[in-house]
Amino acid sequence: MTLSLERPLVLVGAGKMGGALLSGWLDKGLLATQVFVRDPAPGPDVAELVAARGIALNAAVRDIAAARPSVVLVAVKPQAMGDVLPELALLVHPETLFISIAAGTSLHRLKELLGAELHAVRAMPNTPSAIGRGITVACANERVTAAQREIAQQLLAAVGNVDWVESEAQIDAVTAISGSGPAYVFYMVECLAAAGEALGLDPALAMKLARETVSGSGEMLHRSSEPVSALRANVTSPGGTTAAALDVLMGEGGLSPLMRRAALAARDRARELGK
Repeated sequence: MTLSLERPLVLVGAGKMGGALLSGWLDKGLLATQVFVRDPAPGPDVAELVAARGIALNAAVRDIAAARPSVVLVAVKPQAMGDVLPELALLVHPETLFISIAAGTSLHRLKELLGAELHAVRAMPNTPSAIGRGITVACANERVTAAQREIAQQLLAAVGNVDWVESEAQIDAVTAISGSGPAYVFYMVECLAAAGEALGLDPALAMKLARETVSGSGEMLHRSSEPVSALRANVTSPGGTTAAALDVLMGEGGLSPLMRRAALAARDRARELGK
């Protein structure tokens, strides 16, 4: 389905995630002439894309407001929201939807910074969005119309799957699992490669084995409808090598309680960022 909007879209923040979203929108057919990008120092890849497609960069907020944008998507760091959002107040309009992907920034905080008339969606995508395999969870405030929710769905779905929750309290937990989750997986690859080195493998081979094992297993997860526990069991022969390793990973103090503690720390930090 081709992505189109009646009025312009404003992307505020052109880092890795903002750039991934922008690329996804353009790939889905959104016209470059419909996009405004605001960022004093966009990432190199985004700057190249903006220049190549002739996208308006850092236009005055007053000029953007005159175009009555359909959507303003804010993709800046949580710590910068207090500085960035007030200057966007001119863009607040009943026909304009604000989408924030800043971790920890609540819908209430957005309303404090932009006014009570704000129509807002808070969303948490993750970095696989850069290859169109992201997962995003979103929550809308009470002013968002059915049509605006559908617009948000289409924009977020341009880079992967989208789910919605009614309780905003769940977004911090989502941040801890899928938002931060790719870093956990990448660190597991580092640890698996280090374990291979400790067993005497050449470092380059150990890293190749770890990367290919995790990426291949991820692709199996993507393609299979079997429960994850069944996929694990398929690899585990009773009394075999995998079972011996899983006895360690699944034992007392193993991977499950460690992952719970890590996710709890991420969730609590998301809450702190929202204060």
